[in-house]
Amino acid sequence: MEAQEQHNNSRVVKIDSVESWNTYFSQATNQGCPIVVHFMASWCIPSVAMNSFFEELALTFKDVLFLSVDVDDVKEVATRMEIKAMPTFLLMKGGSVVDKLVGANPEVIRKRVDGFVQSNGA
Repeated sequence: MEAQEQHNNSRVVKIDSVESWNTYFSQATNQGCPIVVHFMASWCIPSVAMNSFFEELALTFKDVLFLSVDVDDVKEVATRMEIKAMPTFLLMKGGSVVDKLVGANPEVIRKRVDGFVQSNGA
């Protein structure tokens, strides 16, 4: 999926409104595209530290849509997805959460995303 809101040739789409969340979420769900979402906060050091790792994951798994949501900018989405701590990573397919990881543990996140992608044939 091509994203209009990408910055600096990033493969991670920064969600800045409920509307952009709904657009990307619906598009990916309709196309059967797996989604990995990084819920973060600019004041949360572990969240910010995971940004470059998340970019690296997005470059590795090109058939997956990677979204980044700042919980302070898009509170409604964070509430809807029941995000209670940062960073939280959601792995989604078909409009549903398949896996949820809380905390900044790159090794575990990479393994779970890899397994998620393989199980979804992406």
